[in-house]
Amino acid sequence: MAFFHMSTVLSATLMLSFVFLACGDTAAPATPVPPSTACNGTTDPTFCRSVLPSNGTNNLYTYGRFSVAKSLNNANKFLGLVNRYLSRGGLAAGAVGALQDCQLLSGLNIDFLSTAGATLNATSSTLLDPQAEDVQTLLSAILTNQQTCSDGLQAAASAWSVRNGLAVPITNSTKLYSVSLSLFTRAWVPPRAKNSKVPSTKPPRHGSHGRGLFDATDDEMVRRMALDGAAAAVSTVGTVTVDQSGAGNFTTVGAAVAAAPTNLDGTRGYFVIHVAAGVYEENVVVPKKTKYVMMIGDGIGQTVITGNRSVIDGWTTFNSATFAVLGQGFVAVNMTFRNTAGAAKHQAVALRCGADLSTFYQCSFEGYQDTLYAHSLRQFYRACNIYGTVDYVFGNAAAVFQDCTLYNRLPMAGQSNTVTAQGRTDPNQNTGTTIQGCAIVAAPDLAANTAFATTNYLGRPWKLYSRTVIMQSDVGGLIDPSGWMPWDGDYALSTLYYAEYNNSGAGSDTSKRVTWPGYHVLNNSADASNFTVGNMVLGDFWLPQTGVPFTSGLN
Repeated sequence: MAFFHMSTVLSATLMLSFVFLACGDTAAPATPVPPSTACNGTTDPTFCRSVLPSNGTNNLYTYGRFSVAKSLNNANKFLGLVNRYLSRGGLAAGAVGALQDCQLLSGLNIDFLSTAGATLNATSSTLLDPQAEDVQTLLSAILTNQQTCSDGLQAAASAWSVRNGLAVPITNSTKLYSVSLSLFTRAWVPPRAKNSKVPSTKPPRHGSHGRGLFDATDDEMVRRMALDGAAAAVSTVGTVTVDQSGAGNFTTVGAAVAAAPTNLDGTRGYFVIHVAAGVYEENVVVPKKTKYVMMIGDGIGQTVITGNRSVIDGWTTFNSATFAVLGQGFVAVNMTFRNTAGAAKHQAVALRCGADLSTFYQCSFEGYQDTLYAHSLRQFYRACNIYGTVDYVFGNAAAVFQDCTLYNRLPMAGQSNTVTAQGRTDPNQNTGTTIQGCAIVAAPDLAANTAFATTNYLGRPWKLYSRTVIMQSDVGGLIDPSGWMPWDGDYALSTLYYAEYNNSGAGSDTSKRVTWPGYHVLNNSADASNFTVGNMVLGDFWLPQTGVPFTSGLN
């Protein structure tokens, strides 16, 4: 994966008081230390000592490079193992689907580790913020990809034989990738004050309130500016039109994506795909090599991409997505992404995004359980509508949702609605979900329901280090006074990080909130600022190019 040419990103994780720090290890990265000392700050010191070279002493840079190289070798071996299972005959469809997800994700891990390794091999000193954040983002995504592979195999009942054969390799890979992330964080990431809000290398300021090309209030004006601006103010390398009537270059979105140039680096602009009004019944994937695509529709509810895949019908959650994006720098404007499987079909994704530096503006995401899968890497959503029931904003990206409206729909009887289910699995991952300046409300079907009671929560911890912050948002009275829902007993309640800051609305009162060790009510702007666009995803460096408006800091 090529790094974004303007990307200078600050690691929000390292600024926070709950960062996972090496216990008692104050040695400089260049100071030779035994493996036992190097491993003290990792999540599994015993495993770490078993993989690092035991002959003599080395510094953290050497250990880190060794671990990343070993991780790359491991990723190649794991992909080979997955391919061997796929080459066997007689596997059930569910097992094949889960293995195909693992195949794709393992390929991404090889790419990410190769890129990270090349960066680390080039230096034995602390990296500047841009490179440090890029590498930490990649190493965080590697863990997410491996976890997704594991989750898919666990969920596929027909994959039991494959699951048993891959269980140990997956566990060992995850531990090794965690060691690599920990050693990298300690050796290469520049030290800074825990509560620092600004990078040491300041970006070209876009203002605390970035006003973008598409910033307008009238819907028709926005549509016109989107199309005209893509050809004018936003640099482009080509434009095509998708129109079901045959008046454009293509009649399907998938065909236009397939025709897009590959491996653009963003320096010359975007490849623009205008999708004319219509309902496009297709499942679309923007692959990893299809980068810097800007997809512009004719408006929410006008340009609709729809599908109905679900877990109940045999798809993995990962591959149930109506629209999936892997290509870096993707931008979508004025689109609706929909999954019509319905509440009874359980997990059914409308959008899955694993594209770094991706942006969605004035889009609608419509589903029930697991509507929007913010899977990995860095993402920004502005002025979007999101409809769902259970865990309908989930995943392990570093994602900021700004000025969006989140609509809790009517679930099945006996279900509770949970807006978020963030999936951070490692304390060194620079990931989390920020909901800023948004509104959390009842959708019309939920508001009109009198048949049964439904409880509504801001979120629940999908994974051990789940991290979600709700700030400066209008929290509707539908939200239960406790605010947050446990996943299973006391799982993750002391390791998660959930926070609320300066919210309003009938459901914003924090006096009766949960009292978990990991729950926080933030009382000062310095703490809250760590989760803004400017710090969580350092949008000042890459969002101006998109033309999408954004607020860099607090409102």
